[in-house]
Amino acid sequence: MTKKTLFEPYSLGSLTLANRIVMAPLTRNRAGPGFVAGDLTADYYGQRASAGLIISEATQISQQGQGYQDTPGIYTQAQIDGWRKVTTAIHEKGGHIFLQLWHVGRVSHVDLQPNGAAPVAPSAIRAETKTFVNNAFVDVSQPRALDLNELAGIVNDFRQAAANAINAGFDGVEIHGANGYLLDQFARDGSNVRTDAYGGSVENRARLMLEVTAAVVEEIGAERTGIRISPVSPANGISSSDPQAQFNYIVDQLDALGIVYLHVVEGATGGTRDIARFDFESLRRRFSKTYIANNGYDLELASSHLAEGKADLFAFGRPFIANPDLVERLQSGAPLAQMNPATLYGGGAAGYTDYPAFA
Repeated sequence: MTKKTLFEPYSLGSLTLANRIVMAPLTRNRAGPGFVAGDLTADYYGQRASAGLIISEATQISQQGQGYQDTPGIYTQAQIDGWRKVTTAIHEKGGHIFLQLWHVGRVSHVDLQPNGAAPVAPSAIRAETKTFVNNAFVDVSQPRALDLNELAGIVNDFRQAAANAINAGFDGVEIHGANGYLLDQFARDGSNVRTDAYGGSVENRARLMLEVTAAVVEEIGAERTGIRISPVSPANGISSSDPQAQFNYIVDQLDALGIVYLHVVEGATGGTRDIARFDFESLRRRFSKTYIANNGYDLELASSHLAEGKADLFAFGRPFIANPDLVERLQSGAPLAQMNPATLYGGGAAGYTDYPAFA
C-alpha cells in the first residue's frame, strides 16, 4: 500500500485538488471602496494558487454582517464582479477556491452597522473582545438580541450570498460557524441565553447553524458547501459549558446534510491546541466526507496526522502570508520566510503581494 503524502492529488466532491494543503481564511482588511475585492486581491490569491484549495478571507453576507473595516462583501453586484477577478486568477493557474461566508454577529461596532445601529446577537451580551475600525482596535459595541422573526432573513442572506459566490466563479462556499461569530454565538451557551426555539437545549442552539447550512445546500448543492467550526476556541470571548455534546450533535446533523467538508479549528484559534479537553477524533468519525484539520500544523504534524488517518486535508494559515509558494517550499524543504506583523492588516501591496517566491 502506497503511503499517503500531503503532495498527492485529492478528490473533493467533483474537484480534483493538486495536493492536500489548504490555504486557510486570512483576514487582511484590504477591500476597496464599497467593500470590493480588487485587482490587488486577485494578485494576492493568484500568487498562492498552488494550494490544493484556497478558502478566501471571511466575507460578509450583508452590511449587518460586517465587523471590521475594509473587509470584503458578497452582497452587491460590484462585490460579485470584484471577486470574479479573483476566481479567474485562481482558475487560470489551475487552482480552486471557496468563499467563506461571514456574519460576525456581536463582534462589531456601531460605526460599521447600517445607520449606526447596534450589532445583532442571539442575546444582548457584549463580547469581551475588540474589533478593528477607524484604523484602530477598539471595544466592540453593545449588541441587541435578534427577534425571532429576523432569523429567516439571516438564513436568506446566507443563501443569497452563496448564490452570489457561485455567480462570481467560486468553486463553492465555506459557512463560517467558528471563532465566536454569529452562528457560533448561537451554538454556545455563554453567548446564547434565549428561551425560544433557538436557545436552551443543544438542539435549539444548533438550529440556526443547521438552517443556514440546509439553505446553502438547497441553493448551490452539498458538494459545493463546507463549514468551519471551532468547538473549544475562546476566540472573541466565546464560551460553552458542553462543547462535546454540542458539536457531536452539530456534526451528526451536518453529515446528514451531505456537505462536502468539515473544517475544524482544533484548540484555540491561532493558539494552543490543548486549551481544553475535547475528542476531535469523535468529529472525524461522525463525519463521512472530507475532514480539514486546522491549527498549528506544520509539515511534520500534518504528515503524521495524515498517516494516522486523523484528517484528509490540512489548513495552513499565516505561513501562506509570507510564502506565496508555501506548497513548493514544504515539498522541497526550502526555508520559510517570516511575515511582517506591521503590514498584516490594511494598507496596500507592502506585506501583501510583495513577498517573493523562494529563489
